[in-house]
Amino acid sequence: MILTHIGLNNQTPGNLTSLGNNGNSSQFFLHDAWTEFKVSNNNALYVGTGLHYWKGLTRLANQSTLNFMTMDNTRPFAQWHSLGITDQFARHMGVYAKGQIGQFDYRIAMNNPLNPANALGAGQNFGGAFPGSTNSDLTYDGNANADSSGDPVGNTIIEGYFRYNLFNTESTKLPYQVGTYHGKKKVLGIGLGFFSHGKGMYNNVTNEHESVFHIAGDVFYDAPVGGNGNAINAYASFINFNYGENYVSRWAGTGSNLYAQFGYFIKDLKLMPYIAYQSGSYEALQDNITATDIGVNYYVNGHFAKVTLEYHTIRGDYRDAPGTNGDVTRWRLQTHIFL
Repeated sequence: MILTHIGLNNQTPGNLTSLGNNGNSSQFFLHDAWTEFKVSNNNALYVGTGLHYWKGLTRLANQSTLNFMTMDNTRPFAQWHSLGITDQFARHMGVYAKGQIGQFDYRIAMNNPLNPANALGAGQNFGGAFPGSTNSDLTYDGNANADSSGDPVGNTIIEGYFRYNLFNTESTKLPYQVGTYHGKKKVLGIGLGFFSHGKGMYNNVTNEHESVFHIAGDVFYDAPVGGNGNAINAYASFINFNYGENYVSRWAGTGSNLYAQFGYFIKDLKLMPYIAYQSGSYEALQDNITATDIGVNYYVNGHFAKVTLEYHTIRGDYRDAPGTNGDVTRWRLQTHIFL
């Protein structure tokens, strides 16, 4: 299989230009480009290489943007923790293996990280934006700094996600994980994942490298209820992040993150109200970073055409809202169409 995905992100009135070819306007760019080979006679092993989205850690790290249960992957993007940090818009360059054996499926990848000079914040510690935070001597640019022998290090990321499905299995043809099936399947998936970046961090005081290692567990449930076409959706994840002492990344930080969501699909009304909540407890910060999303989807034609209204809040995140006590409050209205 050969897959390419060419797209455009964040075209707004603010970045339109007079003729579409001047200034730093949004342009088409490459999201995905990989080649995959089927190795086994069954579905147990496929191997691929290229710019890919076969990610580790959690289900939502592999989430599809076409069928979110919520409006988006809840910001701060703790699930997409490497977004723009070691990857290009959640995609890494590397090799991967994936497969399905009965009720069990897996994905594991070995990748090269993004050049830190091109990363969001160039690997800086974002903890300095928070009042009363504990400073870190670390920068996430280990692969841009040779070791004491002058050899390059920090150029390998290994990540994986392993899941057992108690009821219906889910497709592993593509990496994009479904947000909600609207009761068309009964799914209960229990997953474990990890992300490892050896010598990815650099200590600017000791001139030594340190490694990044994250581990997570999650549970996803999506099923029909009542026999009338209604359905429920529930998901929870717990992630332990370790970047090194007191380091705060663009989306997460050394410490832990708890996330949960719940939605109820009402078929006759074509509505799905939902709520999502996350709390990040990072060792360098005095207070947790929390986010809450309360919204409702109106499905004109399933996920192909829907309208979402959402009340979105972030509390205590000075990375997103400098000078505003770290708080964000927004009402968001979105029309979502794909053909």
